[in-house]
Parts: sequence; structure tokens; C-alpha cells
Amino acid sequence: MKTLITIVFFFLLIIPNTILSKNDTTFAPNEKSSWYDRLSIRGYTQFRYNQLYESNSNLQCEQCDASWGGNGGFSFRRIRLIFFGNITDHVYMYIQPDFAATGPNNTLQYAQIRDAYFDIGLNKNNEFRFRIGQSKIPYGYENMQSSGNRIPLDRADALNSAVVNERAIGTFFYWAPKDVRELYSKMGNTRLKGSGDYGVISFGVYNGQALNRREQNSTLHTVGKLTYPFQWKEQIIEPSIFAYTGKYVLTTDQLRPGVKVKSDREYQDYRIGGSISIAPQPFGLLAEFNAGQGPEFNKETDSIETRNLHGGFVTLSYFQDFGSFSMMPYIRAQYYKGGKKHENDARSYDIQELNIGIEWQPIESLELVSEFVISSRRYEDFILQNNLQTGSLLRLQAQISY
Repeated sequence: MKTLITIVFFFLLIIPNTILSKNDTTFAPNEKSSWYDRLSIRGYTQFRYNQLYESNSNLQCEQCDASWGGNGGFSFRRIRLIFFGNITDHVYMYIQPDFAATGPNNTLQYAQIRDAYFDIGLNKNNEFRFRIGQSKIPYGYENMQSSGNRIPLDRADALNSAVVNERAIGTFFYWAPKDVRELYSKMGNTRLKGSGDYGVISFGVYNGQALNRREQNSTLHTVGKLTYPFQWKEQIIEPSIFAYTGKYVLTTDQLRPGVKVKSDREYQDYRIGGSISIAPQPFGLLAEFNAGQGPEFNKETDSIETRNLHGGFVTLSYFQDFGSFSMMPYIRAQYYKGGKKHENDARSYDIQELNIGIEWQPIESLELVSEFVISSRRYEDFILQNNLQTGSLLRLQAQISY
């Protein structure tokens, strides 16, 4: 691990000077403008209501949306502002705070950093680049999608349980040829539902405790992904494989009194998965699956153990442009069996769920989503034992992009 980190910093220090010629004019920023003149601001806000036709208020999904179930009510799911741009032609900045985070004592609308990273390009077209800072972990396809682009209201449990909030602090290497980066740019909109430019080959190391949490051991997580988007007639297809490994430490605030746990609270944590994406032109498909091992509560022994996990989903969609507005109906079936390491007692899950919805964009910058959920969720920890919740509800979202 230490050797890998040393190699990364060697590349950051040495390689740019050897690959980029001093005569390469693309290396220098425009002398007529300051670096801050190159920055831009954009963002989006998601406003939700989750209690229409709710058949079971005890049916909840902590990782999906905290206002789902219970007393619920109106909520802001995300309030994002993004500051981004090229400081120089080979240094790119991206900082994204969210103003809808939950703070102490369940208070709402706290500001929290989601992304804060810099891309350092190593050649003229930035085909080779390092990313340093807090950013998304290159694992999965739906995890990589911006929530402003994703079709269903929440990410599927099977893949998203790998990295809560999809992000951590680390260092990553990305490579993609110029033509592929141009294709990623083409796909990066609400119409084609792209996952973003995370390279054809990506790998890196990161803190395994997830977003805005201190690392708890000296063992970093490692991740790798191989993908290749290509165009076949009118379709854009992207197959991917990905994997990560590390050791996750359960923190004391996650553990309920009485639960049995390893003395060092450290558990093996690894997964491998694959996906296939077809952009909606007009039919769309996204299918993902992963399997591995991680910490999970076992109610038979009242202990947290390293156990097998697996799950996946399939999303079908259809895009229809009516000229003055567009609509995209979709359906997603998902299942997951395994633990969620970030929740109390590494809560054990057995999920089967169907999401049926429609995304409607009546005017530019406004997107409305209506999603009907039919769900069976068994989620159990030391306190919640024999807890199977089933039911259905209609969820609504208005998204404003700016």
C-alpha cells in the first residue's frame, strides 16, 4: 500500500514535467485572465414528498431518503452548489457543498462538503490524470451518476451499500483516450443519463470509512474499474467491471449495547461487480450486479460477522420527446441480501423492491418525477430483530437545475 502511494506521488511530481514540453502552449493558463475567471457555478435542488398512499409508515430506507417513512413530510433531498473549472489547462477544480445534510439532534439543512478534488492532467489532452481529494469512488455505474441525471429517485441498495454517499478521500488515476472523453461529455446530460467521465481504466486508494468520516485503521481501501463506452448505430453502450477491497472498522457509535463484536472491530470488506448500460435512445437499459463479503449482524448469535452478500438491479426506460416537453417512464426491479456496514450494528438486509415511475420535464431547468414503490424490506440489528416491513407508497420530486 505504501509503495503504491509513493508511486502516485512520484508521478505527480515527475511525470508532468517529462510528458509536457515547455513549449506546449496548452500547459500555461491564458495570461490575459486570472484563474478565477475560468471558474463556473451550477447546481440543483431536489424537493420531495414521500407519504402519498403510504400503506406502512414503518417501511423505511435510511440510506435512500431519511424522510421516507415515519412522520415524513416535505423535505429537501439535495441543495447543491458546484464550483468548477480549469485553474490551468492541466489542473481542474471541483468543489460541491450540499446544504440539505442532517446535523446533530436530527436538525436539517446543514452545509456539508460532498466533493472537493483536483484533477491533474499529465498530457496535452488530459487523457492521463490523477484525482486528489474527496470524490466519488469508481465503483458501479449508478453510483457514479449525478443524482440530477439518475432516473429512479434513489440509488439501488445492492451497489450503493458498498460506499454510502458514494464518496471518500483518496487518490485515483484515470485514463481515457480523447474520443472516449468526448463521448462521456456527450452523455453527461439529463437526456442520455451518463455516469460521468471516470476513465476507461481507473484505480486508486481511499479511506474506507466513507464520506466525511475519519479513517479508523492504517489499511486503505483499493478500487479498480474497467469500462469502455462505444456507439453502435444510434445506441451508446457501456459495459463495465469493477472491484474493491479493504478492511472496515465499525465505530463505537454504530454499536448497540449487548451486540457481540470483534475486539478490534475490523472486518474484511470486498466486492466485485459488473454492469451494462444502454443510453435511452429511445429505449434505455441499466443492469448491475455485485457480490462479496462484509460485516453483517447475525441475529442467531447476536454478533457482527464477516458474511457473504450479493444483489443487483435492472432498470428499463423509454425517452419520448414531445417538442415543448419530454417524458421518460421507467421501471426498476432490485434485490439485495447482505449487511450495510455504515448502519447500526452493520444492519442485516434482505430486500426485494419494484420502482415504477415517470420523469417529466415540462420546461428547461424543471424536472418532475413521480415514483410508485412496492417494497419488501427485512432489516435487522441488535434492537430491530425479526423486522420485516412490506408496503407501497407514491413518491414525488421536483428538481430545479441552475
